Amino acid sequence: MNKALGIMLLAVIAASPARAATWKIDAAHSAVTFRVAHLTISKVQGRFDRFSGSVEYEPGQPQLVRAEAVIETASVNTNVEKRDEHLRGADFFNVEKFPTMTFKSTKALGGKGMKGKLQGELTLRGVTKPVVLDVEGFGPIKDPQGNERLGATAKTRIQRKDFGMVFNHTLDTGGLMVGDEVEVTLELECIKESPASGKK
Repeated sequence: MNKALGIMLLAVIAASPARAATWKIDAAHSAVTFRVAHLTISKVQGRFDRFSGSVEYEPGQPQLVRAEAVIETASVNTNVEKRDEHLRGADFFNVEKFPTMTFKSTKALGGKGMKGKLQGELTLRGVTKPVVLDVEGFGPIKDPQGNERLGATAKTRIQRKDFGMVFNHTLDTGGLMVGDEVEVTLELECIKESPASGKK
């Protein structure tokens, strides 16, 4: 290879956009939870037991952050089976017709240090709406087996009526039995995939 060609190739490589590493969500060490008001005086907490996803991230390059997640709606769990059966039905998640909900990021917004915002689209019950996640990252570090791991806490609020979940009862006091606003929190631990194999 002559010197001029080598310089040209180096220039092309330098000008190419950086590619972030892929980190797979470790569901065994992660959680997807939610809270919603009940009878205007307390909040019911629940979680989803089955989910998967990945994050594209390179330390020091927050503009490259991308994330995708798939949550199985039938795995909703509030520790009360009768209530969970209602949540799986047509009034709420309608799991037979809509077995999953998905999140896909569209843009990493400005932040400071390991804190920032991630704009994306949430699809639930066949309806897609924009959402913004407040994100705080942790790591990366190496576990005892030598795998690189990073953590993140992501929070957002959605209006369930936006996704067709309109079930409710009006109380004698004028309030609603179930709140419309739902607080969603993701506590994630992710494992870096090998570029060659696509595996951790």
